[in-house]
Amino acid sequence: MKETSWERSAEWYDEHLKKDDTYQRKVILPQLLRAMDIKKGEMILDLACGSGFFSMEFMKAGAHLVGVDASKTLIALAKKAVPQGQFYVGSSDKLSLIPNQSIDKVVVVLALQNIENVASTLKECARVLKPSGQTYIVLNHPAFRNPQESDWGWDESKKVQYRRIDRYLSESKVKIQMHPGDAPSEYTISFHRPLQFYFKALRTSGFLTRSVEEWESHKKSQTGPRSMAENRARKEIPVFLFLEAVKHPLSIYFLK
Repeated sequence: MKETSWERSAEWYDEHLKKDDTYQRKVILPQLLRAMDIKKGEMILDLACGSGFFSMEFMKAGAHLVGVDASKTLIALAKKAVPQGQFYVGSSDKLSLIPNQSIDKVVVVLALQNIENVASTLKECARVLKPSGQTYIVLNHPAFRNPQESDWGWDESKKVQYRRIDRYLSESKVKIQMHPGDAPSEYTISFHRPLQFYFKALRTSGFLTRSVEEWESHKKSQTGPRSMAENRARKEIPVFLFLEAVKHPLSIYFLK
């Protein structure tokens, strides 16, 4: 198992999720609970579960919970926050502690973009899922949030806030500093991949993509000369991509 780059930022990330006005709490959580439609007694795998923020909410909805993360510190925090769950330190591409066809739903929130071996990870998801089980994936939107290759811009002549994209189809691996201007040694690794990468990876791993959604920011600008344009841009340019994929009934043939 490769050492996770999130280990160095584990405690910072845990504190960040406790804040009220995060994307995780205001955008991703309500949308995810709606889309997953959790049934009481379902077994959910929270893959790259972090400190258990989403795990706790899945259990509140009636699910049984297995959480896996490569960070020892994050798993320790998750066990403390959600003592009823089962949490393991492990690699996403080798879920050896989870039996075949034992999981109803797999959730991967803002993590697949930080995982190098996507193909093996998705094949492991297919292995542990029951027939026709679902995988739910949330990503920073690859089309609009390419690390170090995209940014907001302002067109003064048109009074328009726009999103500038410098590169999209080329895959990349970049270091993301967790505390800009401070603690340069604390960073995570992020991978940019275009949309076609994820759809192909799901198909070759034995999944059928059933649903695609694009989620917008909840944030609003303070009153000012650009606030209307900034708020309009937030409503038109999504922050997150959501994918729901279903394990193909014949996935055993895909995975050979």
